[in-house]
Amino acid sequence: MRKNLLFFCAILFLSLVSQDIYSQGVFSTPLAHTYSIVARDPATGEMGVAVQSHWFSVGSIVSWAEAGLGAIATQSFVNVSFGPRGLELLKAGKTAQEALKILIDADEGRDVRQLAIIDAKGNVAAYTGKKCIPDAGHIVGDDFSVQANMMLNSKVWSAMEQAFKNSQGHLAERMVAALEAAQEVGGDIRGKQSAAILVVKGQSSGKVWEDRLIDLRVEDHPEPIQEIKRLIKVFRAYEYMNAGDLAIEKNDIQGALKAYGTAEGMFPENLEMKYWHAVSLANVGMINESLPIFKSIFEKDRNWLLLTERLPKVDLLKVDPKSLEKILSQAK
Repeated sequence: MRKNLLFFCAILFLSLVSQDIYSQGVFSTPLAHTYSIVARDPATGEMGVAVQSHWFSVGSIVSWAEAGLGAIATQSFVNVSFGPRGLELLKAGKTAQEALKILIDADEGRDVRQLAIIDAKGNVAAYTGKKCIPDAGHIVGDDFSVQANMMLNSKVWSAMEQAFKNSQGHLAERMVAALEAAQEVGGDIRGKQSAAILVVKGQSSGKVWEDRLIDLRVEDHPEPIQEIKRLIKVFRAYEYMNAGDLAIEKNDIQGALKAYGTAEGMFPENLEMKYWHAVSLANVGMINESLPIFKSIFEKDRNWLLLTERLPKVDLLKVDPKSLEKILSQAK
């Protein structure tokens, strides 16, 4: 009986809120009540958005960023158009403050919006509508803004501010620290479901695929922040793998071994990292050094043996027939 009553009350509440929104001319509004941070690293120029919500796939509607322009978080009763339109305004030369004012002033649903923008010059602006569901608020600081709505309490955004300001390292990890701090003091009153992080370069190269540095999403998970944190660690490990491959190309064997070793140390059970390490060693003639790595991989999954047999045909494993036989014999 009690569960049915709570369900009825929740439906009634959302119905009343929706009626109020519709009366303002706001239609088809996604409900992404959440906490987020937009930030810029003044040392590298990198800009980004990190967000968590008890809502499915929050990153697909809240997070927007483009190299050389800025980063945007649009949330509460989301006006998704604020993302692409805000970036267009920044591209037209508007500051973060000017872009935010244009978007909010033109929106009939401004009272239920929450919006934060940071531009490539470090200008920051944020807005919290007077009818955002409590607890709601934001803090604008140097090169960042934190904002939240429908929180368990009003400690959330100040906790995010302190965590970001007191953190060190890469921008992505610092933004995740802000999300963790938000959760530790209460977070979203409804709980946890999805998270996302988006980081772009400070200057555009004209190549979007290179300018978007990190784009990770956890769409539905019981611990989305911890999962996004794990994914960033995986991302960093593969950065070391790429550095190892580059070192091999430059014949910097010691540099390659150090980079590969760091990556594998971060994820010792990742067979793919070990495998391409072994292939790279074999390709520079270090067959004997590669053999124990191949052996440990083949013992755990013989599909890697099948793949190894195919690589010479497409010039990805450049070894002579005798060396190939030695590698394949590690599966016996």
